[in-house]
Amino acid sequence: MNPDVIIGGGGFVGLSLALALARKGLTVTVADPVTPAAAAEAKFDGRVSALSYAALRMFRALEVWPELAAEAQPIEQILVTDAALGKPPSPLSLHFDGQEIGGPLGAIAENRAIRRALYGAVARQPAIRLIAPAGVAALKIEGAFASARLTDGTVHKAPLVVAADGRDSRLREEVGIRVVGWSYAQSGIVATVSHARPHNGTAYEHFLPAGPFAILPLTGNRSSLVWTETTAIAAEMMQLGNAAFLAAIVRRFGDHLGAITCDGARWSYPLRFHLARDYVRPRFALAGDAAHGIHPIAGQGLNLGLRDAAALADVIVDAAEQGRDIGALDVLKAYERWRRFDSFTMGVTMDAFNRLFSSDTAPLRIARDLGMGLVDKIGPLRRRFMREAGGDTGKLPSLMQA
Repeated sequence: MNPDVIIGGGGFVGLSLALALARKGLTVTVADPVTPAAAAEAKFDGRVSALSYAALRMFRALEVWPELAAEAQPIEQILVTDAALGKPPSPLSLHFDGQEIGGPLGAIAENRAIRRALYGAVARQPAIRLIAPAGVAALKIEGAFASARLTDGTVHKAPLVVAADGRDSRLREEVGIRVVGWSYAQSGIVATVSHARPHNGTAYEHFLPAGPFAILPLTGNRSSLVWTETTAIAAEMMQLGNAAFLAAIVRRFGDHLGAITCDGARWSYPLRFHLARDYVRPRFALAGDAAHGIHPIAGQGLNLGLRDAAALADVIVDAAEQGRDIGALDVLKAYERWRRFDSFTMGVTMDAFNRLFSSDTAPLRIARDLGMGLVDKIGPLRRRFMREAGGDTGKLPSLMQA
């Protein structure tokens, strides 16, 4: 009942942090309102995630990758185009080829497959106790410990509590950390399609006036669509019959992968931006979506969260090895300084890209097409963009280093 760290939230970030701490000898309790069986069901989450190659290093180190590898599709190439709906794309496009940097640019996997792999790794780690279904009902900071009362009635104490409980973090609100944020008045429609021709590991990002339309390669002749529309139009699209919905997809998808069919259900998620004003309090830290939420235009949200987990693990483990109090504010401030600026920079950059590419005015269209064409022609700049997307720049946590 008294571990070294309590983590509220058993999603990707919470479980990854637990694994990172446990492999260094710390004991961890993770509380999550959703059971592993429910979270791994197809109906729970229709999304996929793009894992950067730095994130893949982390999953290998945490022994998550062996179970996930067969269900993850390597990203060999990324093609970025700009087009008006119903018209051919601009001849000035941007092409990233993983061969330029020595290997795949990352991998795409369905969220439920990532969850299964994380749960498997956690089950093999005796230093982690996963309690589900159970959320943190109340949190009290008292001297050298934080006390967490769970919804199952049990009380747990630890020197540190980490909130990894998502965008609408209740723990963040309970400790009084405020956020800056806004709604994009956009929703992301997610669906999986099967197609006649192989995708060869190529991800496509078509910038349309309403927002990006991404075609993300999955294992087999399948792709996940992440289709951004205004909230009103997205609601209309979700109400379409199967034939009309497929016709709307085909209009945006094109015919480069042959005939397509919808494979399974469709989902819609509202898009928002938020950034916590602080990441830490005494004996308390935020990680993942509890700390930041960005536009999914480049699929970097999960990678940011995994960097939080890896960086926080480094800070906690270093403090523990030096005999310091892992929940002390000066220890946790080192984590905040490390991660907050990176998250702010990435969030603002993705926000700017979304606003730039969601405008259909002729001067902006010409400017961004010229910009993409210029980056595509300059090798060092193009490779820099690939390393940024791969999470291989800046101060890397130890789990993400080559």
